[in-house]
Amino acid sequence: MSKLFDKAKMFWRGVMGYVSPTFIILLCASFILWYILKLQYTYTTDYSVVVNINGDRLRVPCVVEGKGTNLLGYRVYMNREINIPLADLKYTQTHMLDEDTGEVRDDVLLFDAQSLHSAISVRVSDIKVISVGDVPPLFPTVKEQK
Repeated sequence: MSKLFDKAKMFWRGVMGYVSPTFIILLCASFILWYILKLQYTYTTDYSVVVNINGDRLRVPCVVEGKGTNLLGYRVYMNREINIPLADLKYTQTHMLDEDTGEVRDDVLLFDAQSLHSAISVRVSDIKVISVGDVPPLFPTVKEQK
C-alpha cells in the first residue's frame, strides 16, 4: 500500500510540473458546475424502497421519475424505511407446506402490486413512482406475548 501511495505522489508531482494548479482548480470547478446543471433534468431510474409493514421489512424494486436533485437526495440521504400499515394494503395470506410431512410450515403474505404502488406513491412526495417490480412475499414474524 505504501508503494502505491508513493507512486501516486510521484505522479502528482510530475503532473504539477506540466499542468498549472490554476488549470486544475478551474477544471474541477467546471465539472462541479456541469454536474449541478445536469441535476436539473428529469430522470427515470430503478430504485429499491425499503418498506416496513407492521415491523417486518420488505425491499420493493420500483421505477421512479423525478428531478436529478430529488433522486440524488433520496438515494444519498434516504436511509429510512417507509412505514405502511398492513390495513392499507391488499394481500392474500397463504400457507407454505412442508413437502415431507405435509404440515403447515409458514404463513406467507402476498401483496397486490397495485395497492403497494399507491401506498408508496402517497408516502413519497418529491418523486413519482412509475411502477413497482416483483413484490417479494412477506414471511411475518410471530411476536410472542408474555
